[in-house]
Amino acid sequence: MEALHFLGDGFSIALQWHNIAFAFFGVLIGTAVGVLPGIGPMSGVALLIPVTATITSGLDPQSAAASSIILLAGVYYGAMYGGSTTSILLNTPGESSSVVTVLDGYQMAKKGRAGAALSIAAIGSFVAGIVSLIGLVLLAEPLSNIALEFGPAEYFSLMLLGLCAVSGLAGSSMTKALMMTVVGLLMATIGIDSVSGVSRFTYDNPNLYSGLEFLTIAVGLFALGEVFKTILEKDNGDGDIIKVKKILPTKQDLKDSAAPITRGSLLGFFIGVLPGAGATLASFFSYIMEKKISKDPKKFGQGAIEGVAAPESANNAASGGALIPLLTLGIPGSGTTAILMGALIMYDVQPGPLLFDDHPEVAWGLIASMFIGNVMLLVLNMPLVKVFSKIIETPKKYLLPIIIAISIFGVYAVQNTMFDLLLLLACGAAGYFLAKHDFPLAPLVLGLVLGPMIENNMRRALTGSDGDFMIFLQSPISLIFLIFALLWILIPVVLKMRGKNVITNEEG
Repeated sequence: MEALHFLGDGFSIALQWHNIAFAFFGVLIGTAVGVLPGIGPMSGVALLIPVTATITSGLDPQSAAASSIILLAGVYYGAMYGGSTTSILLNTPGESSSVVTVLDGYQMAKKGRAGAALSIAAIGSFVAGIVSLIGLVLLAEPLSNIALEFGPAEYFSLMLLGLCAVSGLAGSSMTKALMMTVVGLLMATIGIDSVSGVSRFTYDNPNLYSGLEFLTIAVGLFALGEVFKTILEKDNGDGDIIKVKKILPTKQDLKDSAAPITRGSLLGFFIGVLPGAGATLASFFSYIMEKKISKDPKKFGQGAIEGVAAPESANNAASGGALIPLLTLGIPGSGTTAILMGALIMYDVQPGPLLFDDHPEVAWGLIASMFIGNVMLLVLNMPLVKVFSKIIETPKKYLLPIIIAISIFGVYAVQNTMFDLLLLLACGAAGYFLAKHDFPLAPLVLGLVLGPMIENNMRRALTGSDGDFMIFLQSPISLIFLIFALLWILIPVVLKMRGKNVITNEEG
């Protein structure tokens, strides 16, 4: 009942006119971001951080933090909604979690049922969003209370688990993912050490004394990285767009998709809670499960409505579930939540167990705004399906200058230094080359965000134990986290080696 009382307080914040406007613009921009192939929620959220900082500059710090995170979270789950549009109409996923939707969504569109597929995707996303938010309300307070018992050793091990989880599941190569994690951690050490006051890796450059600005790195890697990719690879994104005719699904469509939406929502939520698992994994698992339990598995891949309903529900539920470790433990569950965490820290709001005590306005305001945002998305997506499908036709020659302008003006407005603009361009070039050679960017961002906290907690723990590293193994909770972190890295390696041995034996 206490959670409901706090949620009521959250609604009093979320229903303020400016926060309703922020939620609306967030979900609207998020849907457009999801619809445009290649941009994705990570790039969209990173791109809008400087915009929100400028818009909320006149508000007091708490209100500015709440309003900014409401808008950015709206972009996050709005992009999850919008990602299905290109999958269904263009056979091109708007972002990675919509890859599975391509399999049956595009086949439905080719049969003249694009409207039904888009509507079921929107309904499934709405149901999943509400399910994940109910889970968030019920679990947020108990989890944060448990986490309050953690000491520096437990926090260090928990953050190490978060890094291993994202590194173990990002990209096709774990080696590359771990390399990017280490690069992120190394970048986090740049600046003046808060304990000793010694400057590290600054090379007597005053611009580096305060460290590398998260905002500049994130916008450069994701937003400008996509711009470089489009220009250098002459990716115009042209394709045959299927026209949307009838929008509303039939009664049979609703009946066939009801159970897959429910199963996808629950499965997606619990997968989303796991740090590093993310929406892409949830959508794949959901699709595989529906195919396994179906009486007619052969219809999957031929335009089955279940093949759209289940993964679209799962990826939206996972995006809500990923906020639980972020808000309660201070551990981002995905690349996008790592960027959201960086945005919160920019406003001096530390995600974690104390968030609900120190900044209830931000935490509960965000949760309440997501209920409102999900309703807005359903209202927007159902009647405006045809309008959003037109966004796909936006020529890149108009889109790219807008992204470049927002990136440069946004970063300069917040940082106000030429050094950060040069760093922005350098990160854009680096983002392009890293993505081109299949180096995942999410572990780098996570390493940059978690690096200072990992270091501080390790040093606090070692100070308390007089430099004895056994403190990380003597605490049962810390030991469990470290074992899980090790298993998260080792199990995929063992399975990969096993697979290679099986193939070698078969060939032999």
